Amino acid sequence: MTQDLDWQLGADAWAEGEGRTASREFCDLRLARRFRQILVQLSDTGGPSIPFASQDWAQAKAAYRFFSNPRVDERAILSGHMRRTRERADAAPGPLLILHDTTEISYGGNTDGVGLIGRVARHTVCGILMHSSLAVTLQGLPLGLCAIKFWTRSKFKGTNALKRSINATRVPIEQKESIRWLQNVQQATELLDCPDRCIHVGDREGDIYELFCAATGLHTHFLIRTCADRLCGDGSQTVGQQMAATRTQGLHRVEFRDPHGRICQALLTLAFQRLRLLPSRAKRSRYPELTVTVIHAREKDPPEGREPIDWKLVTDLPVRTRTEAVEKLRWYALRWKIEVFHHILKSGCRIEESRLRTAQRRVNLIAACCIVSWRIFWLTMVCRYAPRAPAAIALTESEKLILCHASARWRKPLTQQSALGDYLVGLARLGGYLARAHDPPPGNLVMWRGMRRLSDLELGAELVRKCG
Repeated sequence: MTQDLDWQLGADAWAEGEGRTASREFCDLRLARRFRQILVQLSDTGGPSIPFASQDWAQAKAAYRFFSNPRVDERAILSGHMRRTRERADAAPGPLLILHDTTEISYGGNTDGVGLIGRVARHTVCGILMHSSLAVTLQGLPLGLCAIKFWTRSKFKGTNALKRSINATRVPIEQKESIRWLQNVQQATELLDCPDRCIHVGDREGDIYELFCAATGLHTHFLIRTCADRLCGDGSQTVGQQMAATRTQGLHRVEFRDPHGRICQALLTLAFQRLRLLPSRAKRSRYPELTVTVIHAREKDPPEGREPIDWKLVTDLPVRTRTEAVEKLRWYALRWKIEVFHHILKSGCRIEESRLRTAQRRVNLIAACCIVSWRIFWLTMVCRYAPRAPAAIALTESEKLILCHASARWRKPLTQQSALGDYLVGLARLGGYLARAHDPPPGNLVMWRGMRRLSDLELGAELVRKCG
């Protein structure tokens, strides 16, 4: 169970490892050292406020200069983290899920170099768009980012207005924002260097025929929720018509939470079929036909007042039995992990509250906060995935000692021999987790608050030692 967790993530070790960037990335060893220091400061405070993280004018000025340095960009900032992602992926057994998604980071009013991302109530919203790719294990343990792309728009047009002016199907993918999906698939596959182990997972935004062809050309795999009803077989029928004529091949019961947080159950009918997928007429001269598996999971007898579950998935992987179809559904359900990662970045690290002036400085800060957000997410999930692992893989000796002292008043105090799960539950208790008998495992919010409080306790312990 712990063979894939043999990398250290204590407070000192994790910053050194995730910030381990060769001098050729920053072109200056001093920038690499400054970055590691900034990473620890952001982790201790959990927010984008540089004055709050630095608490010293000299340190704050150095951080401002770092983020505005023309030799610093998101590629250099994340290079060390991505190398560590590769190491963790090599140590993890089994297939790897590469989760892709796009998020909008809104800054309200205009800022130098920050473009438009949309309109709300006739008001233009400015911000930065980020398309990220997160590697996770089949158990949901996040291994780290393996590709990322930032961009802004010079102008914004709604989808309906765009359709009136051009035929989007005839615009080459290289001229669309959608090219980011292909670029991230290629970058992530090359970084991990194990294409046969990687399954690229995306929502309906990733239902792009060029993406399927790119993954096939890289000899890697994909699992995408589809929304386009393409032609299949000999071209006389669409995928939707073919699947409607396919008999039900099994049932599967799922449990989920509705929009109000209530636990619900649903019985899904499963149908799957291997099909020959055809590109659109505008793309047939550039892209070949593909053989894919289409899985249709539809809720049987949905209740009134709730939208029924209706998933249509397309994958290059073979699906021969009900068990294999359910396996693919579970893999796609893990796509929500990247939504959680983006939520931590926005709500935990509060990246949208940044007051840096230019787009490039904000992108650099976002890239640094991505590493902090991943660590919060990793701590939350490793508590569930490997609770009996040694505590040293996530905490330093000083952190363990402080948690032991803080737990002295609890019903079950921690000891130096306690396992990782016990320590991380203790960390979450510092953030407000009650640890009652039937409580679910601690979440990201209490883990983030516990980390902030632990850093304050460490500072207090250091002052006590210095004062004698």
